[in-house]
Amino acid sequence: MTTDTSTSPARLAPTVAVGAPGGPAHLAGTAVAAILGVRLPDGALADLTLTDGWITDVRPVGAAGPAPRPDGAAVLDASGWRFVPAASEPHAHLDKALTAPRMDPGAGNDLVSAVASWRELLPTVTSADVHERALAAVHRYAANGITTIRSHVDMPAEGDPMRGVDALLALREELSGRIALQVCILAGSETPDWAVAEAVARGVDVIGGCPHLSPDPHFETSRMLDVAERHGLPVDLHTDEQTDAPELDIVDLAEQVQARGLTQRVTASHCVRLGSLPPERLAPVLEVVARAGLGVVTLPITNLYLQGWDATHLAPRGLTAMRALLDAGIPLAAGADNLRDPFNPAGRADPFETTALLMTAGHLRAEEALAAVTTGARTVLGLPQVGAAVGHAADLMLVPDGDLGDLLAGTPDARVVLHGGRVVADTRMNRSLDLFH
Repeated sequence: MTTDTSTSPARLAPTVAVGAPGGPAHLAGTAVAAILGVRLPDGALADLTLTDGWITDVRPVGAAGPAPRPDGAAVLDASGWRFVPAASEPHAHLDKALTAPRMDPGAGNDLVSAVASWRELLPTVTSADVHERALAAVHRYAANGITTIRSHVDMPAEGDPMRGVDALLALREELSGRIALQVCILAGSETPDWAVAEAVARGVDVIGGCPHLSPDPHFETSRMLDVAERHGLPVDLHTDEQTDAPELDIVDLAEQVQARGLTQRVTASHCVRLGSLPPERLAPVLEVVARAGLGVVTLPITNLYLQGWDATHLAPRGLTAMRALLDAGIPLAAGADNLRDPFNPAGRADPFETTALLMTAGHLRAEEALAAVTTGARTVLGLPQVGAAVGHAADLMLVPDGDLGDLLAGTPDARVVLHGGRVVADTRMNRSLDLFH
């Protein structure tokens, strides 16, 4: 369980109490050398040592001898707090975030009309506008316990196609060391090859697109995989984003990945069509997906909103086949997708909004829902794992030590969020009620 049983060097770091959940938020910006007396996911109380952004020692509270602790960072007394792995948002659209106030509040959008509404807005969207809204959205994500975000970004056909890309690449560098941002292009069939090549040259992290909205989905999938193969970049495609589409783009994607022998991570996002397939049709699809090594991202709040508008009864839930995917051993991540824009007028940028929906609409068990926004998401994103174990990244959140179900329902009033061993957010709420005579 430990990497070093030495009792030296002496404890040099100051001890700081995390304090009461309803107390003042005071830890943002604190570099952390150790966390003492924290409740682990398995229920044990433990002391953790953090070194250079990693967990380097885990031992039971009261074990003989302090673990080695580096100087220049604080020791947190986390009595009364619970350790939870940091969450990831595996599929965001920061360039669209928080544009809902610019829309007709009475309008309801299915996927096609949401695309049309966004395209009407695009001529007014500048790089500075994207940067400002994206940063405001990141503030919400970080405060809620999300330390890694993969954001897709449009490459508009009109005006400078790089304006969103440039804004998010600049934000990625500004956030370095605080929040990890992966920038994924969202190339449409109208996006010229030169623009895709230019985005790669400017340093995007992931190749993405939306083949199912293309007149020729197979060609568009091939075009994006060609780029990824040439440059060795991971792939994340919007896939099967309608519940009633006749063809399955994920099968074509999986078969092409296998035929090319791609070794980089390939992700299929949305995949709501899988949730509409009967078992006899779904089983062979999952077999080819598993063989290709694809990861799948489910996005409950946005797809519950966008799908089923034309149903008069028994409306589809707009979710992928989560139980079958997990049973097949296919990596599953979950996120919120859009944040208050034409594709989702609601949303809190909160991983526990997502877990609540995974349990209520998707019928996942609590531990499966938590994994989908933490460890499962890290797997799909190709990131080092998180958790209370030696060798894991020191990305975590501290929440009041209470019932896990309350956490997954999204009720905690306090969250202390660490990325790379540094507190990037400390959020607490005070309440005052008068209920009795």
